Amino acid sequence: MSNTIKDLAAGTAGGIAQVLVGQPFDIVKVRMQTSAKGTYSGMLHCAGGILKNEGPLAFYKGTLTPLLGIGVCVSIQFGVLEYAKRIFTVQNLARGEGGEEGKMLSGGQLVIAGVAAGLANGVVSGPVEHIRIRLQTQSNTNPIYKGPFNAMKQIVSQHGISGLFKGQAVTFLREATGYSVYFLAYEKLVQREITQKGIRRDQINPMNSILYGAAAGYALWAVIYPIDMIKSRMQTDGFTPSTGQKYASARDCVRKVWRSEGISAFTRGLGPTLIRSPFANGATFLGFEMASRLLYS
Repeated sequence: MSNTIKDLAAGTAGGIAQVLVGQPFDIVKVRMQTSAKGTYSGMLHCAGGILKNEGPLAFYKGTLTPLLGIGVCVSIQFGVLEYAKRIFTVQNLARGEGGEEGKMLSGGQLVIAGVAAGLANGVVSGPVEHIRIRLQTQSNTNPIYKGPFNAMKQIVSQHGISGLFKGQAVTFLREATGYSVYFLAYEKLVQREITQKGIRRDQINPMNSILYGAAAGYALWAVIYPIDMIKSRMQTDGFTPSTGQKYASARDCVRKVWRSEGISAFTRGLGPTLIRSPFANGATFLGFEMASRLLYS
């Protein structure tokens, strides 16, 4: 089995762990991001309303899409990241940099690897998250879509393949920005422990992988949350003026939200995101690291 296949498989394990842990928090975040101002007084109000009106299974509404899609997305993230890291390691060895094995990548190298991982991931995450958000925000009593595959079928038949990629430009911006910070934070924390303790990567305590993943998740959301809110608005907007389209572009969305709802709209739903982040991202890196140790042993 090639290293790339191993990295993709380990990334898939991380992605599945992320979805199972983070999905209930994510639906609360999306509902708060896309609702009109004043709909919910806070995170608990939103979560309580979902539980009361739609039942506990509603917290996993639209989970099939991310379970399949995010597994692929995280697989791509780690596959591209590790491939880029191997390229930089070879370059470091040729230059006599990066320690004895060349694996201690610089901040710039990690940022480039993270941007590459984010852009590659965005090709898949754009349509996956679009479908998930449509399912998460539709009416429970009179749903438009019967499920993820029905949603894809309806959107493609009515708006073409491009309809699946609604909000794609802002998705690429979010992914490139976010994952450059995400992987930089995690890898630097890993490097720090390896250097201080004189150990190998596979000797790092799994609990530390969770803690470093949690820290990386907070770094990511600190940078991208306003971008993510715009993406959510774009992906729940109508496709045409006749179907209730409010925003002509991402820039138009920023302008209209700012004018009508103020700066607070750009952080609405941040609470459940910050609660979700350490669990989901800790699980992601734990899943990846444990799977990697098994596959590379």
